[in-house]
Amino acid sequence: MTTLSPRHRIRNRIVILLHRLGLPSGPMYLLTVPGRATGRPRTTPVAPVLVDGTRYLVQAYPNADWVKNVRAAGHGILTRGRHAQPVNLVELPEPERAPILRAFPAQNPRGAGAFVRNGLVESESPEDFAAAAARCPLFRVTPR
Repeated sequence: MTTLSPRHRIRNRIVILLHRLGLPSGPMYLLTVPGRATGRPRTTPVAPVLVDGTRYLVQAYPNADWVKNVRAAGHGILTRGRHAQPVNLVELPEPERAPILRAFPAQNPRGAGAFVRNGLVESESPEDFAAAAARCPLFRVTPR
């Protein structure tokens, strides 16, 4: 389990509140997935990557609970503001991740810093993101 700093917990709560008020910010969406042990809905902010018309979710925090929950459930609800969409979430095998990861820093330069701070990538370059395929779980998002 990854322990988020108090600052990140507060930021996540603010992002969730803004979305629930219908005021999304930046590239953020909310992902709600059934908890793997309790089945209760768990919500976390995520920043999808869009490549060739398909959305993908990538883990920025090692051992994040949302990844474990997605692996167990295989589905969730992706919400932006007041628009919610049930989705299937399929983990991509490592060899398919590099092109998607390469797109992340250009689409979300602010979020790319979290990958560096968390030791998942060496720098915010597209090449370093592509090289981190083994360390970055990645899920394809499709309508359910």
